[in-house]
Amino acid sequence: MSSPSDTGLQPDHEVVIVGGGFSGIGAAIMLDRAGFSDYLMLEAGDGVGGAWHWNTYPGVAVDIPSFSYQFSFEQRAGWSRVYAPGRELKAYAEHCLDTYDIRRRTRLRTTVTGATFDDDAHLWRLDTATGDTITARYVVSATGVLTQPKAPDIDGLSDFAGTVMHTARWDHSVDLTGRKVAIVGTGASAVQAIPSIADHVDHLTVFQRTPIWCLPKPDAPLPSVARTALGVVPGARRVTRLVSQSYVELTFPVAAHFAGLLPVAAVGERLGKAHLRRAVKDPAVRDKLTPRYALGCKRPSFSNNYLQAFNRDNVTLETSGIESITPTGLRTVDGTEHDAEVLILATGFKVFEKGNMPPFAVRGAGGADLEKWWEENRFQAYQGISVPRFPNFFTILGPYGYNGSSYFNLIETQSAHIVRALRHARKVRATRVEVTAEANASYFEKMLGRRKHQVFFQDSCGLANSYYFDDNGDVPFRAATTVETMWDARRYPLEAYAFSG
Repeated sequence: MSSPSDTGLQPDHEVVIVGGGFSGIGAAIMLDRAGFSDYLMLEAGDGVGGAWHWNTYPGVAVDIPSFSYQFSFEQRAGWSRVYAPGRELKAYAEHCLDTYDIRRRTRLRTTVTGATFDDDAHLWRLDTATGDTITARYVVSATGVLTQPKAPDIDGLSDFAGTVMHTARWDHSVDLTGRKVAIVGTGASAVQAIPSIADHVDHLTVFQRTPIWCLPKPDAPLPSVARTALGVVPGARRVTRLVSQSYVELTFPVAAHFAGLLPVAAVGERLGKAHLRRAVKDPAVRDKLTPRYALGCKRPSFSNNYLQAFNRDNVTLETSGIESITPTGLRTVDGTEHDAEVLILATGFKVFEKGNMPPFAVRGAGGADLEKWWEENRFQAYQGISVPRFPNFFTILGPYGYNGSSYFNLIETQSAHIVRALRHARKVRATRVEVTAEANASYFEKMLGRRKHQVFFQDSCGLANSYYFDDNGDVPFRAATTVETMWDARRYPLEAYAFSG
């Protein structure tokens, strides 16, 4: 095989980052800090921020405390609430872009349609929807998985005569005041949107397939004196973040991955049921809202007004399955017709469906197809980042990368892992970096070996209809504490990768 110097080909950029959400922004910052300044960030949308650019539905906000939902090296003191509204996260993304000089190295409205590795030149060729091709020595896939809205598979959806919109693509030109509205789904976005629109509409019918665990939300406005203190008192932000991180760690990574050792989820279930009893007056409605599966089987939610919305006279909870959508509403399997003028789809995103991880074709060494490789070998990646036969290609949110803590911890941890590999490649003058099959297999075996303690594999999780599970029945979360993920990112054996070229 010839070397890159033999071919005379040099890439347009050392690194191309695909995705302009916080994953891409964080990777850009950490690459720049490590001396990898020749990067280009590509974003399909017309603005940065990822989920916080696209999701603008009423009530949208973070679902963990804002003190944790930010970069550790760029902590903001001015959040308006403990759980910041979405517009503040969008502003924070723009702030990071300008503070770290990322904007001039960003291309918006650029959709990557395919990526192909050149075995001879040791570089990637990225095809775009505009017809041009961009080359890069390394690619960082930062597209996330909760990006492509998923429409429900219900007969008659295209026949609905009224307005249809997905919560992830909210149409603010539509006035819901005094109108009959139907919302399909009771996941994270519905929990926030339902109480935000209930007092404006004439009538709201909520179609629930599976009830969600809803816990009290320790939220409150942050008064100006608190924001000032966070900005000027030495150590205030550090202490606040430590408390927040401990809370987040306890409520997901510990509760989900170590349920067999620590009964944290049981405590959460008692708290959730007590919250439900206090919030909902009608016992029949309360029963419909009661989950029959263990806390943690699917994504829980935190809200102080979602459950209370079902006490309203103009809100109906419908748990019968939807038979079809008609031009004027929805028909359930029991034959009931529910009139609606506006149909809101709170039906989540494509996760493990083909064409989503990542949302473009990736062909590695010898023409290996990433989607096919995962289909044949199950979803797996070394520490959620690298896959054998796909050299110089790294993902921020790959299988078994995210442990359920703050997404910003994931971004910083994965970026640190990538930077360490690229620094070593630069040190040994390598142009090809590929995780070994042995290292990947060992890591995958380690993750599978920790299943016995995870909450996901309890019998009751079969009732959850959770997007956590892929077609193989796997849950590709990283079964580890956040401290372990941080340690591994900075201490993994460099022998896990083959450096050549």
